[in-house]
Amino acid sequence: MPWQAGVRTGDQRDGTRPANLVTIGLQSCYKTSNQFRERAMKKVITYGTFDTLHYGHLLLLKRAREMGDHLTVALSSDSFNAKKEKASHFDYAQRREFLEAITYVDAIIPEHDWEQKRDDIVTHGIDVFTMGDDWSGQFDFLSDLCEVVYLSRTPRISTTAIKQIHKVAAE
Repeated sequence: MPWQAGVRTGDQRDGTRPANLVTIGLQSCYKTSNQFRERAMKKVITYGTFDTLHYGHLLLLKRAREMGDHLTVALSSDSFNAKKEKASHFDYAQRREFLEAITYVDAIIPEHDWEQKRDDIVTHGIDVFTMGDDWSGQFDFLSDLCEVVYLSRTPRISTTAIKQIHKVAAE
């Protein structure tokens, strides 16, 4: 009898069919893969410059990732920061490298302008858009595309505070 396509969990040395052979026909493989696709991954996105990366950023990214199965970070490009008149200590490539080292982050895309958020949500199949609560209410217009969540900030730490400390220390 010919062997069916399957997953072999062990072979007998004499070539006979082992008792613990698991046979999976092509039809059941197809059905299983479709069931997996139907249970879509819950995708979360957040945006930021993530310059002077600190503990508060890590907590925000961790909490954002806990809201789904996949976290995309839209990282502000150097040109977008220039448009916002925002000076960064680190360039885009360096900030991207920092984020790539964080296990909570699954994907990083560039943020080039304020208007791209709607397109990002659709293009990347986003279910949850999240930002720090210092942006509360600013992105509610996205709620027709996905859930919008504002996460509370970490007390007593911010990029602005860190930059102030460095500025004072340099003087």
